[in-house]
Amino acid sequence: MVTKRVKFTFPHGMITQPVIYDLGQKFNIITNIRRADIRDETGWVVLELEGPVEEIETALTWVVGSGVRIDPVGGDVIEG
Repeated sequence: MVTKRVKFTFPHGMITQPVIYDLGQKFNIITNIRRADIRDETGWVVLELEGPVEEIETALTWVVGSGVRIDPVGGDVIEG
């Protein structure tokens, strides 16, 4: 098991989609929301994803395919 920190940026029209919920249902990973900012038009969420490396990579490929941008996050997102 590994932990990977990523930032999801949701475009207009994707804000109301249950992408994070679906990650936990479709893939063998644990999602932990560390920080978020959701507005009417766009939003972003910083997540910790925990699980097997292959499962996380497959899940992230699925997220990108749904139209969400993914960026890596380093450091402690709570403190900085």
